[in-house]
Amino acid sequence: MEEKQIAVREPSLLLDVERFEHAQRVAKMLSQSTMVPDHFRENIGNCVIALNYAARAGVDPFMVMQKMYIIHGKPAVEAQLQIALFNNSPRFSALKFKVSGTGDNLACVAYATERETGEVIEGVTISIAMAKKEGWFQKKGSKWQSLPELMLRYRAAAFFIRVNSPETTLGLQTKEELQEMDFIDVTPNKKVEQEIEENANTEAIDIPAMEGEVVDAEMSEEEKAAILQDEKEQAQTDKKSNADPGF
Repeated sequence: MEEKQIAVREPSLLLDVERFEHAQRVAKMLSQSTMVPDHFRENIGNCVIALNYAARAGVDPFMVMQKMYIIHGKPAVEAQLQIALFNNSPRFSALKFKVSGTGDNLACVAYATERETGEVIEGVTISIAMAKKEGWFQKKGSKWQSLPELMLRYRAAAFFIRVNSPETTLGLQTKEELQEMDFIDVTPNKKVEQEIEENANTEAIDIPAMEGEVVDAEMSEEEKAAILQDEKEQAQTDKKSNADPGF
């Protein structure tokens, strides 16, 4: 009987003191190399993160660094690396694609065979119409208009891998996906914060009264005088009661 093979990943080197110290030395060397991308040069921290990702994914660190980017402050990998990692997975066969249609109906489906069951699993159908609806197609700097079929394959692969084998890329999105997302900067503007602080509570706040509460602004002078007189008479009555011992 054939035994199932279970892929065991290396634990994070960030959690192992000895491996982490070694990684720092390697990262320092890589950060001084002119053959690594700019976001790794003179940045030991970024190099350590790339080394950790390479160790977890079981691939060459130098290859990872050539295909890893920082987009909107988040790490991302090229679609090529994502597909390569999936094709190295023991669970599935190599990823394949079916392309059909023309114009806005040009579409692509990624599929692979599960080795254990022999089942052919298909991913989400990605079309030019979807790319236009999601805003990918018209995004400035994207390759959707010049290389539509290639972009369909990349996006179909990303969707398939994220749903069926997210462990192969450790959850990272592709560079192309993050570049096409619309990010809103929610960082408070310092000038706005200063204006808020300077103007805080400088204007009168009109707080409506609760039901049954007496609001002075709505009372006439006569009503105020009557209430004041009642309070004086009540005070005199209380004073007499306290003075009389009652025996």
